[in-house]
Amino acid sequence: MSTQIEKPAKGLFLIAEPFLGDPSFERSVILLTDHHHDGSVGFVLNRPLDLKMEQVLDAFPDYSRHLYYGGPVQQNNLYYLHNKGELIADSVEISPGLFWSGSISAVKEMLTTGLMTEDNIKFFLGYSGWGKDQLEGEIKENSWRLVKSEVDPITTDPKTLWKKMLIDLGGDYLLWANSPSDPILN
Repeated sequence: MSTQIEKPAKGLFLIAEPFLGDPSFERSVILLTDHHHDGSVGFVLNRPLDLKMEQVLDAFPDYSRHLYYGGPVQQNNLYYLHNKGELIADSVEISPGLFWSGSISAVKEMLTTGLMTEDNIKFFLGYSGWGKDQLEGEIKENSWRLVKSEVDPITTDPKTLWKKMLIDLGGDYLLWANSPSDPILN
């Protein structure tokens, strides 16, 4: 179940409105990993790329899942969410049991030894970022719904995430949850 929130904070989710009109964020769900007076940072959770880790980094342990589009900022940089912060130095806690960043050498070692599996980490190219007061303005313009949710951002199926979050919002969103991305196709 999701609860709508009015003010951004790390650990909350942004759900793109059904007709946002921005191809970078159409039908996106974003986890906010940082929010402060100077701006916000987050990662798109439901946009897998047609890229695997071995196509991006040499000498990386086996990781068969796709990388994700994190957003339009710094798309040449690799970022990650994980649930092993107590074992990875320099991890930044987002919410209890959920972290981002940290020592990439520790991540590699843990994936190699099996202390971390693909269910413990999700990799992104790029991130989503907003300057001072920008995100608050977009929320006021009804571009996004800001919610607190128990959704697991690492393991939840990206194909159904946006729809699931809309259904949790209820009301008029129930109609839009099943609509095609292009209403002309209806």
